[in-house]
Amino acid sequence: MLALAMAVIALSACSAPQVKDGDTVQINYTGKLSDGTVFDTSVGSTPLEFKLGAGTVIPGFEKAVLGMKVGEKKTITIPMNEAYGPHQADLVMEIPRDQLSKDLVPAVGQHLQSTSKDGQTIVVTVTKVTDTTITVDANHPLAGKDLTFDLELVKIL
Repeated sequence: MLALAMAVIALSACSAPQVKDGDTVQINYTGKLSDGTVFDTSVGSTPLEFKLGAGTVIPGFEKAVLGMKVGEKKTITIPMNEAYGPHQADLVMEIPRDQLSKDLVPAVGQHLQSTSKDGQTIVVTVTKVTDTTITVDANHPLAGKDLTFDLELVKIL
């Protein structure tokens, strides 16, 4: 009798749906840098909802969710190439202050918006300010970093 009950439990566990490409899922996550610093989390708020294959999350995150079952938890490390890519030196620019709006008072860490030649809006971060120039970085703040995520699959919709 015990063997039959164990077999039923094992079959039930095996038949639980797994995340597949095209599914919409809800995930609780905590993202950390290699030194343990938490850079983002959904814990204590609304789970992250996204459709696999839609390209709305970084590739390594999506790959980690594939095959998970509701209630499953895991910790994964995503290398920078499957996250926000390497830091690109050509996206760091020095701009003469006389090219800025007169009412702008730049400060290190400040986020500014710029428009590219093709009309797209670009967000840059001020990294250095002098009397004559400011230096801005158009890289994503997490570019060049491997990222660790604690994941919990909440729901497959």
